[in-house]
Amino acid sequence: MADDVKPTRKELMEIEERIELSEQGHDTLEQKRDKLIMDFMDIMDQAQDVRSNLETDYERAQESIDKARAMEGDVTVRGAAAALKEHPEITVQSRNLMGVVVPEIESSRVRKTLDQRGYGVLGTSARIDEAADAYEQLLEQIVLAAEVETAMRKLLNEIETTKRRVNALEFKLLPQLRENQEYIEQKLEEQEREEVFRMKKIKDKKEEEEKEQEAAEAREEEEAAVTV
Repeated sequence: MADDVKPTRKELMEIEERIELSEQGHDTLEQKRDKLIMDFMDIMDQAQDVRSNLETDYERAQESIDKARAMEGDVTVRGAAAALKEHPEITVQSRNLMGVVVPEIESSRVRKTLDQRGYGVLGTSARIDEAADAYEQLLEQIVLAAEVETAMRKLLNEIETTKRRVNALEFKLLPQLRENQEYIEQKLEEQEREEVFRMKKIKDKKEEEEKEQEAAEAREEEEAAVTV
């Protein structure tokens, strides 16, 4: 690439400016990458807890519904589920983490009282209430897991993108710019040495011509004196 660079002071100044901007960009991207990694690690710790709770809540919900079906019958359980009139609502907002938009998922009307579930208290038992409680809790964990997993995926993608940019600056662009800078500096030094050598030759030649001129004038004066 250095062979394509014009060895001029203007080009050198432009490359030095690009190096400065690239170094600043590199530092900024490194800081962003490190902060994203910290945020990712925090969310990953949260995700581990969420996954563990999700597994526990799922097992509890399955156990509760199996007991309810065994004690009350599948028809009664399905009837209680169909009686629900107010369904849960999900709202999705967002927040910004170092330029990465991650979701904030909120749920409402998930937890319900006995009278909000719609089925008659007299026609059901505590087994159905326990199953309803278990599935409401499971749904809350599913919503939380969706938020955490989506945030992790988005952060991981941004971390990888930022890493590639950092590496491109550190291992490709900056070395190339510094190589061009060194090439131009060497060429300018060579040009300066050549110019100094050329000026010295001109000076030596001029001094030699002046000496020859002085010698010629001296001979002319001697010849004039002899003639007189």
